[in-house]
Amino acid sequence: MTLTWLGRAALYLALLAPIAGIVDQGRALARHRRSHALILAVAAMVGIVGAVAVMQYALVTHNFSLAYVAENNATFTPLLYSITGMWSALEGSLLLWVLLLDALALGVVLYYRREARDAVVGWATLVLFAVMTFFTLLMVGPADPFLANPAIVHQGAGPNALLQDNPLVAMHPPLLYLGFVGFTVPFAFAVAMLVTGRVQDRWPLEQRRWSVLAWGALSVGIVLGAWWSYQVLGWGGFWGWDPVENAALLPWLTATAYIHSVIVQDRRGLFRVWNLSLAIATFALTVLGTFFTRSGVLQSVHAFSSSTLGPLLIGFFFVVVALGAVLLAWRGDRLRSPVGVGHPFSREGLFVANNVLFVGFAIVVLLGTIFPLLYEAVNGGQVSVGTPYFASVAAPMSVVLLVLMAVAPLVSWRAASARVLWGRLRVTAWAALGVVVVLIVAGVRRPTELVACFLATAAAGAALRTLRGAFVSARRRGRWLAVLRAPSTGGMIVHLGVVVLALGIVTSTSYATRSEVTLAAGQRTVVDGQYVSFTGFHQVRDALETQTQVLVSVDGHSLRPAITTYNGRQSQSVGTPAIDSNLARDVYVTFDALGGGATSGAQVGGALPAGSVVLGVTVEPLLAWLWIGGLVVGLGALMTLARRPQGVDA
Repeated sequence: MTLTWLGRAALYLALLAPIAGIVDQGRALARHRRSHALILAVAAMVGIVGAVAVMQYALVTHNFSLAYVAENNATFTPLLYSITGMWSALEGSLLLWVLLLDALALGVVLYYRREARDAVVGWATLVLFAVMTFFTLLMVGPADPFLANPAIVHQGAGPNALLQDNPLVAMHPPLLYLGFVGFTVPFAFAVAMLVTGRVQDRWPLEQRRWSVLAWGALSVGIVLGAWWSYQVLGWGGFWGWDPVENAALLPWLTATAYIHSVIVQDRRGLFRVWNLSLAIATFALTVLGTFFTRSGVLQSVHAFSSSTLGPLLIGFFFVVVALGAVLLAWRGDRLRSPVGVGHPFSREGLFVANNVLFVGFAIVVLLGTIFPLLYEAVNGGQVSVGTPYFASVAAPMSVVLLVLMAVAPLVSWRAASARVLWGRLRVTAWAALGVVVVLIVAGVRRPTELVACFLATAAAGAALRTLRGAFVSARRRGRWLAVLRAPSTGGMIVHLGVVVLALGIVTSTSYATRSEVTLAAGQRTVVDGQYVSFTGFHQVRDALETQTQVLVSVDGHSLRPAITTYNGRQSQSVGTPAIDSNLARDVYVTFDALGGGATSGAQVGGALPAGSVVLGVTVEPLLAWLWIGGLVVGLGALMTLARRPQGVDA
């Protein structure tokens, strides 16, 4: 009971502080005086840190007096997975969510403390306090993480089996959540600009910094989630267009459009309505994604169990959308741009195409995600929207994206000159054509891969040409480190990361070889040029798990795919793949089934075989470059945060 009261007391402090912040900020705006936002933001932070500390103490010490700990922890749970257990289920995940949200709000208040009396900062702070109040209220109400356990238990159920099988669970959710909550800041300032009517100030470009922070965290979080899925789920893939995966992708798409189009507003005064709409829509989509994962309306390996939060979250989503629509309509006269797009093939014209591309694809993904819900609501039946629907749009979108990445950085503002553009593209185009010729000589014949490699090379060339210009400029000034803060450096690093990532996806998916082989002990076979042999079984038993490992050799490298039964949770059994990875290829091996025959030992879907085993073997070339590309994207986002505040380029 002590932990229950301590945790709830901390939550009440975390709730009352932003409520007081709303009142205090409102009075300060009305009376044109300074508010106590910093003190109240610190108080909220102290409250949520206290609540998190109580939960972490209970998890690490296996204190089952809290129902949440009993349901998501056990005495044999390793320390890492005890810590990550806080975000392994609904109630605890909200603790992490609010912790990041309150920390971000405190960072905003501190960053703008010298401009606290500015009306835009004041209204943005009020909106931040309101969002903090809503999400904290969920934990004080229907998603209380500090419910007392009515029974005295000495052993908990343990985490879900899939959440104690890979250390990426310690990185993927926090980065994903940071990305989601990070978009609260541009939303808050968009509302503030519309309320005050100051839509022509520096604030849109200023908010690009916060958007890049959130976008970079979300980008790396999505890539790490794909990596976790690849290593844990046993199907050999990394993206299945799962509804919850789509929920993370949606705000990423609209945020990507926003980060690019706000540059045009800074340079030309264009896209004011578009940029404010994108800032509001991105935040709204994070709320919708939260609804998808925490309401139980969608079935997904990534989703939490059913809860009562659905109506509250979807209601909050509609409030956000309605508020944004009303404010945009109210300030429509002030949002008109003084000039238009001069030429469709100018840089601003290509940014329009970029926005249409990302927003259009977001609409396609959203429709494919919610269609099963709408169908069930109208017809009462169930239907699913599979990979072919999404892939039919994703493939051409990727081609157009690479074309824009190859051309847009080299096109001039306001006007277009074919001669100048060709002069900038010529070297890159010939290099890309040379790459295609080499690939054809090497035996690559598929048009899809050849086109992808041509465009990827051209896009990389455009990025490298821009980076070369930044290096030359820094050298002339004798300030080499200035290139790290150059307007275009971070964006071009991101572009290079996207190119690497795209090549990894195209190559690995186009040339993957999936086979199922049955081997007796000591037998060897060849799968896509890889020698695979099976030598026997190995049993592992400890307090955490019982594991039947298959001893496999892939080109002399020892692998141990297994079937693992975790204690607790009704003895959940999951397949544990083994991966031999290098920069050239991945060999992904799963323990699919046992052959006939009975022997003594642990039971895994039947008796252990007398001598044979069925293995799933997948060979995927260049897949490691997908993860490398994702990390390069994150690095580029960090470098963009260090750029100069004016004169940015995509």
